[in-house]
Amino acid sequence: MGSQTDLDHESGRKFKMLQPSQWTDYFLYFPIDEFIDDMVESEHDLYAISIFFWVFRTYGYNMSADAFKRFKGDDGKFMDSLTKDAKGMLSLYEAAHLRTTRDYIMDEALRFATKHMESLAGRSSPHLSRLIQNALGLSQHWNMEILVAMEYISFYEQEEDHDETVLKFSKLNFKLLQLIYLKELKMVTKWYKELDFASKLPPYFRDRVVELHFFVISMYFEPHFSSARIMLTKFVTAETIIDDTFDRYASMSEAESLAKSLERWAPDKDMDKQPNYLKFVFKFILDVFKDFEREVGSEGRSYIVKSTVQEFKILVKANLDLAKWAQIAHVPSFEDYMVVGELEVSWYASMAGTFMGMGHIAMKGAYEWLKSRPKLIQAISINGRLMNDMTGFEDDMSRGYVTNGINCYMKQYGVTKAEAYKELHKMRVHNDKIVNGELLTTKDVPRRILKQAINCARMANVAYGYGEGLTHPEGKIKDYIVSLYLDLIRL
Repeated sequence: MGSQTDLDHESGRKFKMLQPSQWTDYFLYFPIDEFIDDMVESEHDLYAISIFFWVFRTYGYNMSADAFKRFKGDDGKFMDSLTKDAKGMLSLYEAAHLRTTRDYIMDEALRFATKHMESLAGRSSPHLSRLIQNALGLSQHWNMEILVAMEYISFYEQEEDHDETVLKFSKLNFKLLQLIYLKELKMVTKWYKELDFASKLPPYFRDRVVELHFFVISMYFEPHFSSARIMLTKFVTAETIIDDTFDRYASMSEAESLAKSLERWAPDKDMDKQPNYLKFVFKFILDVFKDFEREVGSEGRSYIVKSTVQEFKILVKANLDLAKWAQIAHVPSFEDYMVVGELEVSWYASMAGTFMGMGHIAMKGAYEWLKSRPKLIQAISINGRLMNDMTGFEDDMSRGYVTNGINCYMKQYGVTKAEAYKELHKMRVHNDKIVNGELLTTKDVPRRILKQAINCARMANVAYGYGEGLTHPEGKIKDYIVSLYLDLIRL
């Protein structure tokens, strides 16, 4: 095989000989695999290969993990000499988080890199050490893109060879985003305050509109999705009110009445007899969806709100099913629990809500795909359920709520709490690999729709990475919010 330069020149020579009418076929059959394979084959730097793998996998090209075999010694293990390259090791660590169920060498790579990361942080410059520590907390692949950008700008500014122009434009872009987010937050908090939840509802609900807007940024951080973020913040507020009502306050008769009315999507005589707080919840849900209909009505996408309503109804039914189990302290089999819990954790409904604000990017096919319960969204939903149960276990138990995945697994398999946590963590790791694999092999869905799926997973990792972030946002989540909304970047 020739060199990368030879391939570049040959491709350029052939193109120059073509007529404009032949350009389409040329690029349709362009040998992209050969082009990339040649580029990778000629490279033997750990940092470069790791970046290639990281970038190509991120954007849907299934670069072979075999490229990392060149970094193994005669004993079949990764060479110790690699540990002298801090940036290379950090990039290997990050790249390994894009592994699939068949990338066994990347399992080895992650163990190897993780083993040496702490010592590398201790030997590195302060800004590189901080980047390494952040990665150990949560890899960039599973982190919210806006948080990755925020952390990396700070790192890049401390690099001796940084480009001043690139840095300046990065800061300008980030500050523009911060100002846009602040404007949105002002709008959604005004909307929220005007609804007057505090006087209309008993104090059982989580007053978290700021936190919800922050998590919504995970789904789409770009400036042109501003109206989508506002819409989705309202949607997840509705989801949160439903969750808190079923989970923390409503009696069983009240829960059944609310679920019945929402299934009909209209009040009935039974709802008329319910307490005022429940009537308010029901009216709020219907009103917020009417707002959505008005917002998307001009786009000719009437099916959007209808499809989202159907997913919302499924979410409500799952909340009712869990509430029934919890009411009688029932601990079902782990499998039965996960069937309901996978829906109740709300990622299917949240994905539908995300699509509403995406205009013609999310057409009817996106909803049909979601309705088919693809393996990608299923894996993300299962992980969301597991993370919710693992971080919220002590809170659940403190209020006598025993219908939790940890308890279900302990009961079914006769194991201790520690053993249950260990097994559920293994499930999470396996599902992360499934997510990565599905992102590479799902070809009949627009790339941006697939990105919404991985963004859901990123939101969950940030929300549950340091405890149950929505219920207890103190600490890391509060620090993120302060950094993003209040500590405007200095130019």
